[in-house]
Amino acid sequence: MNGTGDPTGADQVAAAAMTAELRDRWLSGRKPRTETALDLYCFAHAGGSAGEFVRWGSGLPGVRVWAVRLPGRAPRQDEAPYKRIGDLVTDLVEQVDFGRREFAFFGHSLGALIAFETTRALRRAGLRPPRALLLSSMQPPPVRTSRNIHLLPDDELLEQVESRWGALPMAVHEEPDLKRLALRYLRADAELAESHEYLVEDPLDTPITAFAGDEEDPGQLDWGSHTRGAFAAHRVPGGHFYFRDPKSQAELLRLVGAALNPES
Repeated sequence: MNGTGDPTGADQVAAAAMTAELRDRWLSGRKPRTETALDLYCFAHAGGSAGEFVRWGSGLPGVRVWAVRLPGRAPRQDEAPYKRIGDLVTDLVEQVDFGRREFAFFGHSLGALIAFETTRALRRAGLRPPRALLLSSMQPPPVRTSRNIHLLPDDELLEQVESRWGALPMAVHEEPDLKRLALRYLRADAELAESHEYLVEDPLDTPITAFAGDEEDPGQLDWGSHTRGAFAAHRVPGGHFYFRDPKSQAELLRLVGAALNPES
């Protein structure tokens, strides 16, 4: 600081470096080929990596897609995973500068719950909200998730996961190292989901678009009461991981693009 209490050039450089370091820790994204006007931050499902959403940029012109990296998995594998959604959301709001440009959130399954609560936390902090909130394959609050799934023995945990969300790749069952890694991620994310305590607040002003596979419970689309803004709901062909099918993914990206740019 200088004698007037204003930050010096060195202070500003240090602050910028710290912001960049935090951004690099929390986010990954491909450099777009063309100029973009909007950031789309994607939150992954339990046991998954948001990195699978980074490739969406090629199907969303004018959008830069960011994957939100959570502690406890590569490249943050040496960090302890969060055990409570509230703690995770607090750190996301404090450490990630979401609002430096126009932005939106997309979350699938557990990621939808994190995206929703992060949006509410931004509002409570008086910070810029997302232009749109895109929520996929998740029952809206106040529906409570099952408790203590994360405490089940390994094979029972995998059985619960597959009975709820579909079969895991056979390699998870057949390769001990892959099974151990999958169980680590699934157990941590199940505990995180089970920690959620919904607190009633006023509906958001942020528009919400809900998605679900047409083989899933249609109740996963019932997010309309959580917004005073525009609301839309869409069924896309497939089950819980409908977006992994090329045709369903193309349809999802068309709908996401329309939600992000409703006037185009």
